[in-house]
Amino acid sequence: MYQKYHTDALVLGSRENGENDRIFSLFTRDFGLVRARARAVRKEGSRMRYALQHYARADVSLIKGRRGWRAAGASAVRNATGDARSIRVFARIAELTTRLVHGEEKNDYLFSVLAEAHNALMRERVEASATIEIVCVARVLYALGYLSAEALETALFTHTAYTGEHLLEAEGMRDKLLSSINKAITETHL
Repeated sequence: MYQKYHTDALVLGSRENGENDRIFSLFTRDFGLVRARARAVRKEGSRMRYALQHYARADVSLIKGRRGWRAAGASAVRNATGDARSIRVFARIAELTTRLVHGEEKNDYLFSVLAEAHNALMRERVEASATIEIVCVARVLYALGYLSAEALETALFTHTAYTGEHLLEAEGMRDKLLSSINKAITETHL
């Protein structure tokens, strides 16, 4: 008998698998990046269909089987709503995360960074979506070891908030952050 795990997850993307199935890329609080198959999720009557929309946050039930993870249930916590520009920003963050994270490994800081960015971006009106993107990408790279906090001499990596004072600090060092981000991404060779 397989054990069922319940965890908080961000849906970073998906791809079709067969007639009615999908394989979802989920960044979970407890397991890190997981690719889980959901059976019959593309059918009209599927209960998980709306909870596992792209860039949504959901409570998921996962089962680890011999052939990988399987999504056994999901309920939406927060769908990707808000302005289209903010959703596109989170989509770029999700794509970068799926490119850089390999294997399943719990990373509380990285989950917090992504979850807080999701909360900040999925509001009705977001004025600073570009700055939130820069800070989030820098924090993702920092969490994965591609950036060092000492090199940038900032407190942006000691927390995961995207509040006004933190965004103002990031805006003041925008050029330095962008240069470090671009250098780190180039060095990943991905």
